[in-house]
Amino acid sequence: MSIFGSSHFGLPRLKPLSSKRSHVVTVLDIGSTKVVCMIGRLTPREESEILPNRTHHVEVIGIGHQRSRGIKAGVIADLEAVESVVRLAVDAAERMAGLTVDSLIVNVSAGRVASDVYTATIDLGGQEVEAGDLRRVLTAACQQSVRNDRAVLHSLPTGYSLDGERGIRDPLSMYGDVLGVDMHVVTSERTALKNLELCINRAHLSVEGMVVTPYASGLAALVDDEVELGCAAIDMGGGTTTISVFAEGKLVHIDAVSLGGHHVTTDLARGLSTRIEDAERLKVVHASALPNAGDERDLVSIPPIGEDDRDQPTQVPRALVSRIVRARIEETLELIRDRIQRSGFSPIVGKRVVLTGGASQLTGLSEAARRILARNVRIGRPMGVSGLPTAAKGPAFSTAVGLLIYPQVADMETHAGQGGLLSSLGGGNSRIARVGQWLKESF
Repeated sequence: MSIFGSSHFGLPRLKPLSSKRSHVVTVLDIGSTKVVCMIGRLTPREESEILPNRTHHVEVIGIGHQRSRGIKAGVIADLEAVESVVRLAVDAAERMAGLTVDSLIVNVSAGRVASDVYTATIDLGGQEVEAGDLRRVLTAACQQSVRNDRAVLHSLPTGYSLDGERGIRDPLSMYGDVLGVDMHVVTSERTALKNLELCINRAHLSVEGMVVTPYASGLAALVDDEVELGCAAIDMGGGTTTISVFAEGKLVHIDAVSLGGHHVTTDLARGLSTRIEDAERLKVVHASALPNAGDERDLVSIPPIGEDDRDQPTQVPRALVSRIVRARIEETLELIRDRIQRSGFSPIVGKRVVLTGGASQLTGLSEAARRILARNVRIGRPMGVSGLPTAAKGPAFSTAVGLLIYPQVADMETHAGQGGLLSSLGGGNSRIARVGQWLKESF
C-alpha cells in the first residue's frame, strides 16, 4: 500500500480489528537513539473485562532492537543506514516470535507534524441525526484539512454540537436544526512520509499504518482516568521531545520541540572535551537534573578525546557535569511549558503531566519538571501489554508498546476521504456493514 493512494489522504489505513478473533500485529518504532520492532498477539477480551476502547489483550511474542543509525532528530538522514537497522531489528523480532513479517505499523516523528482543529456544521432542518448526517459533517470538517503538500495521519472528532450546544459525545438519534463537529486533524509533510515508507519498502516490508509518535507513547503511558480527565504526556526521546494532550478519552493536541537526550550528551561532549559515548556514560551514571550540595566535592574522571595513551583523564567536580546537563534540561522543559501555555490546552492538562521516553530516566528529572511546569509529574512506563522482557519495561519503550495498543483505538478515527468511516457509524457489526467490508477488501 502506498501513501500515493487515490484518496485525499492517501495514507495506508488499518483495517478495523475484529473483536471476535485474534490478530498478530507488528510495529516499528524508528527513533533517533534506537529502532525497536515488536510483534504482538492480540486476543479478544472477555465481555466483562473490556476497558474503554481496549477490546483485546496484547502479548508481546517477539522483540528486536538496534542502536539507531542514519536518523537525526527523527528525520531520515541516510536511507541505507536506516534500512539496515530496520532489517536487523525486524529479523531479531521474527526469530523470537518464530514467524515472518510482511507489513507493519510505524511511528512518525518527522515532517513537521502539525495539530489543527477544524469545525464544520450542516443543516438538519429539525430532523433526527442519522448516520448519514454524521458522515456529512465529518466529511465537511475533513475537507478543510486537505492540502497537496501534507498528508493526514489522524482525524479524530473531539466533540459535537447541536444548535450551538457543545460537548455532545454522540448526537445519533437526537433532534436539532444545526449539527456541528470539532475535528482534531494531525498532518505531516508528504515528502517525509514518502522517505519513511521508502525505507521500509527497501527492507522488503510494507506499511500497514502510520501513527504519530506522541499519540503512541500517550496510549502506552497514561491510565484511563488521565486520558478521560485531561493530561499531557511528554515523550523525551533522543532527538525530539513530543507532547500529546488527551481529554475525554481522545487525543486533542500534539506538539514537538527539536531537543532531546542526545542534545544533552552533545553539550557534555563539547563542554568536557570528551567523546560522545563517554559523554553518554557520564550523563547516565553521574548527571542529575537537580543541584546537590555534595556535587562540588565529588570528582568525576573525564576520558580524553585522543587515542594517545599518555593522555590522562581529567578530574572535574560532579557539579560541573550536572550544571551542563541542567542548562539543557531546563531549556527543554521551559519550551514545553510555553508550548502548552500557547496551545490553549493548558486548562485541559490541569495539574497532570506524565514524562516518558528514554531521556526521562535522567536522575532528578521529574522533580525538575515539577518545578518548571508547576504541575504534578510522574514517570510513565509502558502499560497494557504482557510478555515484555525486563529490559523493555522502561519509559524508553513506550512508543513501541503504544503502537501495539493503537489498532484497538484506530476506529475512533474518521477517514471520510476514503469512505472508510468509523465502523460504528455504519453499525460496524450489522450484516450489511460486514458484507460492505468484505466487498471492499475483496475487490
